[in-house]
Amino acid sequence: MTAAPPPELVIFCGIQATGKSTFFQRRLFHSHVRIGLDLVRTRHREATLLDACLRCGQSLVIDNTSPTPEERARYIAPARAAGFCVVGYYFQSRVAPALARNAGRPEERQVPERGVLGTAARLVPPRLAEGFDALHYVRIDEAGEFVVEGWRDEV
Repeated sequence: MTAAPPPELVIFCGIQATGKSTFFQRRLFHSHVRIGLDLVRTRHREATLLDACLRCGQSLVIDNTSPTPEERARYIAPARAAGFCVVGYYFQSRVAPALARNAGRPEERQVPERGVLGTAARLVPPRLAEGFDALHYVRIDEAGEFVVEGWRDEV
């Protein structure tokens, strides 16, 4: 009898309107709990849900922009300590297409342009050395479908 694989912490990285939440809905909805500041509104609630998932071994996705190594570290260290496999998905973060997608959202879901630009200015692509077990690069093709590619440090 083989052992079950360890639970997974998935961290999404990328500016707003690059497809992170839609990717979750299409690819991870049935296997992972989604935690994001747009859902829970406060870091305290986020930390409470993260802790609950780690304690009970529930795979989860951090659906935030997570633009810097410091912001990602708040999730990676406790997940590794809890025996989770840590996987990152970096979403192609080109400002012009993201702003166009953002403008096409319903008004209540639009992010102010300055927010997208501010995140883009702070964005540091993830590195395996941060504590990830695996990293993937995600882009949206011409047909609007997600393409997941192998990681390369020079994204």
